[in-house]
Amino acid sequence: MATAETVYLGDLRTEITHIQSQTKIITDAPTDNQGKGEAFSPTDLLAVSLTSCMLTIMGIAARAHGIAFGKVEANTTKIMQANPRKVAEIHVAFHFPKGAIYSEHERILLQKAAVSCPVYLSLHPDIKKDIVFNWADE
Repeated sequence: MATAETVYLGDLRTEITHIQSQTKIITDAPTDNQGKGEAFSPTDLLAVSLTSCMLTIMGIAARAHGIAFGKVEANTTKIMQANPRKVAEIHVAFHFPKGAIYSEHERILLQKAAVSCPVYLSLHPDIKKDIVFNWADE
């Protein structure tokens, strides 16, 4: 069974429907590639998929080990390469909530969980992944 159905809407835009939940995502080509930039581009989704996956796997590890894992936020930056046009780098900065204290063991466990997520492991090794963990107490 398919995971999603994608329909080209014209004008460099697609609509993706997640079959199980019926959730929809619109993509739009970026302004630097003939689009309007009015929605996530496909390469934006690639980059934020990494961040979302890392947070999810860290959450699973935190749950399994009894680690408090509150509202962790992250910023994702995608850097494109021109020729051939592709994602060259993805920068992810995690920001842990103020007041949250993690032992050295917990930090290592969460960091290892993050870089073991399926998206991280599936990305081509030529894509540079710059991952920063900003612990609240640093």
